[in-house]
Amino acid sequence: MNDFVVADPGRCIGCRTCEIACALAHSKDGALSSLTAESFVARLKVVKTARVTTPIQCRHCENAPCVKACTKAALVQSGDSVQVVEGVCIGCKECVMACPYGAIELCADNDDAKTVKVIKCDLCKTSDGSPACVKVCPTKAINEIHGYDLIEEIKNKRIRAALG
Repeated sequence: MNDFVVADPGRCIGCRTCEIACALAHSKDGALSSLTAESFVARLKVVKTARVTTPIQCRHCENAPCVKACTKAALVQSGDSVQVVEGVCIGCKECVMACPYGAIELCADNDDAKTVKVIKCDLCKTSDGSPACVKVCPTKAINEIHGYDLIEEIKNKRIRAALG
């Protein structure tokens, strides 16, 4: 099972700190002062409804529908995650339509404003090894889930339920 980032909607306050951290982690120099409206590209999106707010992020599916849908191999399974191969995407949107979580978007290519490219969570790592969004969440609503830990947790939960 792949690693992924998950959010607890009950704890998310919709502050969008995770979006800022993500955009900074993927900016050219990592400086807040260098971010502009055009260069602010977060690989997750905070969605707000009347009752809940939560970030929408890639779940790095094991048999990822987005990878299967991509005819140009711009999305690939790499280790325990799904990654974008830079410069390969043609902007066809097949992966966007295939993603069951709505976690893939297209954005203008900064090098060529006439073309678009796919963006999605890449499980970026900060100095302490955690994704930027996890590190900055003030309510700890966002957590990195390690696939094999999740399998073990599910197994233990089933045992506890069976034993009563």
